[in-house]
Amino acid sequence: MLFESTIFGPIKSRRLGNSLGVNLLPPQAKICSFDCIYCECGYNFTNKDSHMPTAKEVAQALEQKLCELKSNDEHLDVITFAGNGEPTLHPEFEQVIDDTLRLRDDYFPEAKVSVLSNATLIMKPTVFAALNRIDNNILKLDSAVEETVKLINQPTGHYSVEETIEQLSRFNGNVIIQTLFFSGTFNGVPFDNSSDKELQAWLEALKRIKPKQVMLYSLDRETPAKGLIKATPDILRKIALQVQALGFDTLVTE
Repeated sequence: MLFESTIFGPIKSRRLGNSLGVNLLPPQAKICSFDCIYCECGYNFTNKDSHMPTAKEVAQALEQKLCELKSNDEHLDVITFAGNGEPTLHPEFEQVIDDTLRLRDDYFPEAKVSVLSNATLIMKPTVFAALNRIDNNILKLDSAVEETVKLINQPTGHYSVEETIEQLSRFNGNVIIQTLFFSGTFNGVPFDNSSDKELQAWLEALKRIKPKQVMLYSLDRETPAKGLIKATPDILRKIALQVQALGFDTLVTE
């Protein structure tokens, strides 16, 4: 499922409410620093016509849509950066965020600005600064076990769980951790990121990161890898109780 325009929606998000989406990646490509086996957009691919919109083009398209929504007296809960891959890969990401915050304040000052990211680029000063300025800095941590991340998230470049946790802790709590729980077998290797071993490592990571919220969810749409098993609502609720016992606000999406 690819998004064919820079601005899409508003759509009803399971976690965020009435959400206007922003796709910073090309409309007919999937570009990401992960290649997750469960991604609803499919596996990574590109083509010779792939083009990322400039910061100016994003601002123009966003303002046009916000003006239209305002004129129609529509409600907006959030502006969400998601789309066809990893939004922080955009070379002008910080400028895009600054423009979005300005336009949000002009048209829908009560709406939140959210970014859904896999956290692979938070070591970049401009990305870190931009994410620190938004309302919902939602960063992925599907596992705190290196081998599991490499199996289910398939980083396309260098990735270290320890380095990622250390970088996440630098937000000093101004971060929301999102984790998708599921199980299955991929390339002949079985996995279950809700197992006791996995949860112990993941909960220890949360203690270090100290997020303001933890979002728990599971599979909802068709996945590129076959045979993946959705975590049951009961599993998600049991994990939520363990997170809440650590003192962290928890949102479960079943």
